Amino acid sequence: MQRINCGTADDPWSNGRRMQVEPEIAPSARVRESDFGRYTYLGPRCNVIDTTFGDFSYAMGDNQIAHADVGKFCNIATSVRINPSNHPWWRATLHHLTYRSESYGFAPSDDPEIFEWRKQDQVTIGPDVWIGHGAIIMPGVRIGAGAAIGSGAIVTHDVPPYAVVVGVPARVLRYRCSPETIGKLHAIAWWDWPHEQLKEALPDLRGLDIDAFADRYLRA
Repeated sequence: MQRINCGTADDPWSNGRRMQVEPEIAPSARVRESDFGRYTYLGPRCNVIDTTFGDFSYAMGDNQIAHADVGKFCNIATSVRINPSNHPWWRATLHHLTYRSESYGFAPSDDPEIFEWRKQDQVTIGPDVWIGHGAIIMPGVRIGAGAAIGSGAIVTHDVPPYAVVVGVPARVLRYRCSPETIGKLHAIAWWDWPHEQLKEALPDLRGLDIDAFADRYLRA
């Protein structure tokens, strides 16, 4: 039996390869009108439009993300959909011929009204959020800091900070910590620390549980 180690250019963690300060975008990804912070990564076959990625955030691949503000240190697993497009239910037809009219030869230009309407339903994701495989975040949803979204969940309402939500539609299963600890973590706001401070705190980020970490750094 032979042990094999391999990886591709689309995998930033293969063989311990160091992440780059500049954003890394897989060649097969498509990005329009979007901004990416430091140490960010967008995996293969992603489609991103009108979105901001905060520092250290990543999406693993096969993601569709539109009109979203993704905070720092967010973890987006494969096949996640953020802000899937709504259709104009009040019109006589739901079909996009009424706003992608040029494609069908019905009008010399498309109807900008629907595209502007979609932009108004922005999704906001706080720092240090984890979104599991295949989850869907519906238009207009706000997800608080430190929340965890279960695989396959369909999130139709706002998610409180540090909540764990699962199911269809998603519901709060539990919280990662007490309200007191949540308050401490917001006060610490470690996600805004500079790189060197994060490096110094790494042993505690690894070794302390969430309550002990909050207690130690609130006093620091």
